[in-house]
Amino acid sequence: MKILMVLTSHDELGDTGNKTGFWLEEFAAPYYVFKDAGVELTLASPAGGQPPLDPSSDEPDAHTDDTRRFKADEDAQRALATTVKLDTVAHDEFDAVFYPGGHGPMWDLAEDEHSISLLESFDRAGKPLALVCHAPAALKNVKGSDGEPLVRGRKVTGFANGEEEAVGLTDVVPFLIEDEFQRLGAAYQSGEDWGVNVVTDGSLITGQNPASSGPAAQALLDRLRA
Repeated sequence: MKILMVLTSHDELGDTGNKTGFWLEEFAAPYYVFKDAGVELTLASPAGGQPPLDPSSDEPDAHTDDTRRFKADEDAQRALATTVKLDTVAHDEFDAVFYPGGHGPMWDLAEDEHSISLLESFDRAGKPLALVCHAPAALKNVKGSDGEPLVRGRKVTGFANGEEEAVGLTDVVPFLIEDEFQRLGAAYQSGEDWGVNVVTDGSLITGQNPASSGPAAQALLDRLRA
């Protein structure tokens, strides 16, 4: 089984002067769900190489068993430091794709032509796509085979308005995921703020927040094994 993980290359949090990137737990938890299941993983990002880590996700109070495991795992750190460029991968090399979040994807993956094309090709091939927290922003410009937004009429989730307000970034992010999905005609489903919420609609799997990242990865595995 081969799964592609796509991470952001964007490190600027709007015009705040602060840094962003991917959220460590949202990478580490799925990474070990997949690795422990014997999955062959390929890591990719728009720029290739080391993706930027959101420094807030590396604070002591943000660490989990999975992030601590990653910190002690030289092989995993090496894999993360050497992501391949996104424009060099294609859906036919993989069984599924998984996008970890962090605020970074809202700026680059939401608009990246290679990411958009890649997600569309996975969808056309009937292969599962899973995206968590802010990574569902990458679906913003993805079209279904009918030319309509891929999420239109689909059950989805992603970082909720209440969660964005709680972290004080409502006016910093380029758009709010909950509002954008509703604008696109999706059936956005919000769970409890910061609680586990994974929504599956056919081959499309979305997770609401960091706590949902490991469960979303497990849902992707379950889908592949079904």
